Formats: sequence, structure tokens, C-alpha cells
Amino acid sequence: MGFSSSEDTSKTHKVFMVCNYVLLGAASSCIFLTLSLRLFPSLAGAFLILLHIITIAGAIAGCNAAVAGSTKWYAAHMVATVLTAIFQGSVSVLIFTTTSNFLGALKSYVREDDASVILKMAGGLCVLMFCLEWLVLTLAFFLRYYAAFDEGGQRGSIASMNRKCAKVQDEEDMKNWPWPFQV
Repeated sequence: MGFSSSEDTSKTHKVFMVCNYVLLGAASSCIFLTLSLRLFPSLAGAFLILLHIITIAGAIAGCNAAVAGSTKWYAAHMVATVLTAIFQGSVSVLIFTTTSNFLGALKSYVREDDASVILKMAGGLCVLMFCLEWLVLTLAFFLRYYAAFDEGGQRGSIASMNRKCAKVQDEEDMKNWPWPFQV
């Protein structure tokens, strides 16, 4: 009996990939929304675009980690996702609480009412990315957990180490046990 079935792993893998693709789309949409406020962004706008580029890089690393299964891609994905999740949450709070100050820092040349709507759409996407990044982190943990306890017995996995150390008992040994332990 294993800890997971291949069907559970397959569903988790599919949800993980879909979440990463949605993250790619949301981050690229935020970049275009930021550029629609000002084509040549200010310093604050450049940092916002850089945050979304790092989000895209983290999602790409997640897709590569899921396909290749390498520890290097997994580590890059986890680091990028944790950092961008923290900053996406912070940016969304700033956008929704101090919209006019944030627009002033972006130095938008769009009318303030329209810029406010565009910025709040970007803030909504930041909230979506924040939630998706924590979901992706959880799914990545489960995929890594399933890989460690797979039934394939790959070298170095926890399941193969348990099989090497386990003692197989026959029913003869069980008959010598006291009554409450005989099942």
C-alpha cells in the first residue's frame, strides 16, 4: 500500500500545470496593464513590471520542474514563487488602499479616473496571482511528496529506503504474540 495512487498524482500534476499557465497569463496581463498606464514606465512601474517578469520566470520554472522532475528547477520555482507571492500580496494591498498615491508614483499620463480603473484591474490580477502562487506552492509540495513516496523504488527515495530496512514477518511469528496483538 502506497501513500498515493498514480491517479491522484496525475490530477495534482494537471492542476499544478493549469495553475502555472494561469499565472503566466495573469502576469503578462498585468505587464500590459502597467504599460497601458505609461508606455515608458517610471521607477515604480519598472519594479512592478520586474515583479511580474519574476512571476513569469517562477511559473516557467514550475512547469520545467513538473516535467523534468529535477531538484534544481524545483528549488528555483519554490524561491521565486515564495518571493513573488509575498510581493504580489503587498502590491495588491497598496493598489487597493492607496490608489491615487500609487498612480502618482507610476506617473501615468492617462486620465485619473481611467487610470484608477486600470490600476484596480491590475490589483485584482495581483490578488489572483497571490492566491494562485500559494496554491501552486502547496501543489508543488504534494508533487514532491508523491515523488518521494513513489512505488517505483527509485534510488534515494524514502520508499526505497523503507523497503531496504523493513523486516518481513511471516504468520508463524504472529502466532507467538500475546492475544491482544493477534489480528
